[in-house]
Parts: sequence; structure tokens; C-alpha cells
Amino acid sequence: MTDDHPDSPYQPEELVRQDGVGVPDPFMRLWTPHRMAYIEGENKPTSAEAGSGCPFCRLPSQPDADALIVHRGDAAYAVLNLYPYNPGHLMVVPYRHVADYTELSDAEVADVATLTQQAMQAVRTVSGAHGFNIGMNQGEIAGAGIAAHLHQHVVPRWAGDTNFMPAIAHTKVLPQLLTDTRALLAKSWP
Repeated sequence: MTDDHPDSPYQPEELVRQDGVGVPDPFMRLWTPHRMAYIEGENKPTSAEAGSGCPFCRLPSQPDADALIVHRGDAAYAVLNLYPYNPGHLMVVPYRHVADYTELSDAEVADVATLTQQAMQAVRTVSGAHGFNIGMNQGEIAGAGIAAHLHQHVVPRWAGDTNFMPAIAHTKVLPQLLTDTRALLAKSWP
């Protein structure tokens, strides 16, 4: 134990200090290096054109488990977000590479709506979500990470799910592997 907080049950046997990281403090660190891939733009398309590295165009050609696709509809599919805000964070994506909601066909609008409803039902069945944030960011200026291929977010919410971790540490704790979440949701899809 170190002398900083000798009575803390969370204190490791020996705290390793790293030069250059600032003044040592009593906080333990939860490192999430996988987020760096998102920050650095991994899996982002190289242009707005279909097939130019667009993951939403590429995913449907892969097996569901590999692509984290939970369910396939006629005009759209539901897939887990690789960089989720909360456990069970899904996206409903039309197969067609289209950027703007107004460009969707009637069949695509209907399928996106139906899959969104089904996603909510499946997440409630698996994890008892208390509520949802549902929406899409239209254009980069509105926060769309991949603006060229429309996708609707279905983010489950629970009472108290925003605590000190995201508010202070800018870190989300996800208690389950994405492949396990995908399997549960696929099994529970209505």
C-alpha cells in the first residue's frame, strides 16, 4: 500500500507512478484505450460516396455475429454501436447509402420505424430499460460521425445511468461485451 490512502480497499499493493502525467492524486484510473480508435477516425469513410470505406455499406455483407447485426429487415438493419453511449446502444441503418432522411423511400421510412420499435422491445426484454433516446444527427455540423450514411440511434436509458463516471471522468462503464449483447438482443428480437 502507498501512504496516500492506506485504508482504501481499492488501493493496489503498489501504485506505479508515471513521470509526466501531473501531480499524483488519490484517484485510480479506468483506461478505455479502445475509444482512441473512434477519436482517430477508425472505420470512418474516406468520402461521401457509397462503398468508399463506409462501414454501414460494408456490414451487411458480413455474418451477423461478426458485424454485430442484431436483426435484418427488408430495407434496413439493426446493429450495435461499436462506440456505445450505454449498454445495448443500437443503430437502425437503411441498406441504401443515403445521407438525408428526406431522401428515404416510403418503404425505408417504414422499415426504420418498425426496426426502431422492435429494438426498443428487445432491449426492454433483455435489460429492462426505463427509457430511450432515439434520434439521428443529420450532417456533420449536427454531430453525425458518419454523415454520408443515415443511421438512427436507439440508446437505452436507466434511472441513475448518468453518474460521476461520464460527468467527471468522461468515461462510460459497459458491463458486457458487444458480442454477448448482440446475442441476447438477437435472441429476444420480436
